[in-house]
Amino acid sequence: MKQLSVLALAFLPFLLHAQDDLIRKIETNKSYVTIKNNDPNSKYHFNHIIDLERTSVKNQASSGTCWSYSTNSFLESEMIRMGKEPIELSQIFSAHCVYMDKAETFVRMHGSISWGDGGECHDVINMFSKYGAMPQEVYTGLHYGTTKNKFAEMQAILKGMLDAVVANPNGKLTPSWKKAYNDVLDSYLGAIPEKFVYDGHTYTPKTFAEQRVGIHPEDYIEIQSVTNQPYYKRSMFMVPDNWAFERAYNVHMDDLTDIIDNALNKGFTVAWAADVSEKYFSWKNGVAYVPEKDYEDMDDTEKKYMFDGPKDERVITPEKRQQAFDNYETTDDHGMHIVGLAEDQNGRKYYIVKNSWGEKNDFKGYIYVSKAYVLYKTTAILLHKNGVPNRLREKMGV
Repeated sequence: MKQLSVLALAFLPFLLHAQDDLIRKIETNKSYVTIKNNDPNSKYHFNHIIDLERTSVKNQASSGTCWSYSTNSFLESEMIRMGKEPIELSQIFSAHCVYMDKAETFVRMHGSISWGDGGECHDVINMFSKYGAMPQEVYTGLHYGTTKNKFAEMQAILKGMLDAVVANPNGKLTPSWKKAYNDVLDSYLGAIPEKFVYDGHTYTPKTFAEQRVGIHPEDYIEIQSVTNQPYYKRSMFMVPDNWAFERAYNVHMDDLTDIIDNALNKGFTVAWAADVSEKYFSWKNGVAYVPEKDYEDMDDTEKKYMFDGPKDERVITPEKRQQAFDNYETTDDHGMHIVGLAEDQNGRKYYIVKNSWGEKNDFKGYIYVSKAYVLYKTTAILLHKNGVPNRLREKMGV
């Protein structure tokens, strides 16, 4: 147990700053030419084929809450799809609930799960079902003197407390640790109110979720694609941030884009979890694709002009995809929101993806992601079950 605590402390700075480190890692992934849609000087020209409604781009700032921002954005689009007035939901309410439940699991597992801001798309659905939802204007999560999320200090304190609990210095755990832990959460994020007033009506988080958001959590499913588990069955989603040990439906690789295409054509958006730490993911330029060559095999000119216009892409196979998982080349980095489909001047298809890093890129917070990239680097997708093609729903028993 003592060795585990030392190891956890060694990795603590990385865990606390993982999101900031990720953004710094990819900020040099950019072209030396400006890329802007409909700009005659741009080397990329995108035509939107499907462009579904969504709320405005947000900024998760210095917090690893992409999973909450992306999936709450997805729920906001679900409200629009259902004919409801969209309400911008509190991402930090979902996070606060997760950090409470995750702490209990951490202690129950004697500290043998990853700790930090991270989570998965299913966490938002699970918290919605268990605790409800709140509007962003009522619960901002900014209770510590900043105007943007900045979680490092809070998470360092929380992790220190949990390590002390797991070390069990009394020889028997007391019930006091949960209150002390939740008091820290409330000090930084704000206490969750039992009742609140919104739009002239009084709600609890549960009644707000039921009456104003109105989704049915049981209608949403998570999907992965690995070759080492049975297809069309639910199996463990084997990524470090799956602290809830949730299972996801496993499908063939090509089914991923078939499902996304079918969903978009029917008016459903998709919550998308993926690896974005690749040299060919350019947040600055708003383009992600899979070049034919590995970055290490490119010459300086090829590297310099990676994003100066459409390039030929690598053919992705299930074997290549699985190998990237097995070698830790594909990691569970980031959650985003797929809201449409576009094509470039050569007819290649890209998904229109809403991010949560603010509007400081060439497409004001959006990125065009090729289908090859999605096939290669997706860790999971989450969507309404009616967005899945009927032939696959039958195989999955959904």
